[in-house]
Amino acid sequence: MTSEKANSDHWSLDDILLDSVEIGRVRPREELFLLLAGASFVETGSDLYTRNLVEQFQGDAEVSWWLANRWQPEELQHGRALRAYVNRVWPEFDWQAAFAAFLADYSLGCTTEELEPTRCLEMAARCVVETGTATYYRAIQTLSDEPVLGRLVGFIQRDEVRHYKHFFRYFNKYNELEHNNRATVLGALARRLLEMLQSDAEYGLWHAFRARHPRTSRKGREFRRAVARTKALVRRHYPAPMAIKMFLKPLALPPALNRLSYHAANLAQRLILR
Repeated sequence: MTSEKANSDHWSLDDILLDSVEIGRVRPREELFLLLAGASFVETGSDLYTRNLVEQFQGDAEVSWWLANRWQPEELQHGRALRAYVNRVWPEFDWQAAFAAFLADYSLGCTTEELEPTRCLEMAARCVVETGTATYYRAIQTLSDEPVLGRLVGFIQRDEVRHYKHFFRYFNKYNELEHNNRATVLGALARRLLEMLQSDAEYGLWHAFRARHPRTSRKGREFRRAVARTKALVRRHYPAPMAIKMFLKPLALPPALNRLSYHAANLAQRLILR
């Protein structure tokens, strides 16, 4: 990597000009609050699953080092930056208390048993997660007209795409050893996608919402309506072509089959995001 490229990848909280935030453009939008606060919780809790991954890849010095010294610090920086932005726009929000409740809930599912059975398949699953985060932040960047927020999520989105490239490279490295067929890889991709849709996506939203509406129920109408509004907002700005291309890449499909799979995946995604 050239020094120019390294510098272009590096950013810090000092690059986020919080004093310049146009608060009026963001503060009234509860859906944005839920998206940003929820994301700040998940990113800040990244050390939970980093430990599990480092354990699974123990003995591979390259992967373990990258996970512990590059990936985790950048994920935690995302959490700090998002928290700082949320605190700037919604200073009355008790972020720490809401995060503590989130962490107690979220940590129950962050176990080594949740990982895929082989290193290659876990790397395929990580590609799904990075696809989800990269497209999530791209959608937020598109739906918001607040310049500082656009800059912040732009930094994070580029990090997530770079993380995807690392996981994809490690996937290929291990697939040369494991020789998984496409059906096996697709199974890993589908399992992680379903897991994200069924649980991960709502952990952060729920604890952000609950902090503001402490008497509501997770299964109650008020929260379900808030989730529906939030998902509808993301859906209108979601970069589906980017998501599908990233999701299908580990399958290494022939061009003709890839085109057919793209259309099928596009239809499936439209149904999932309804």
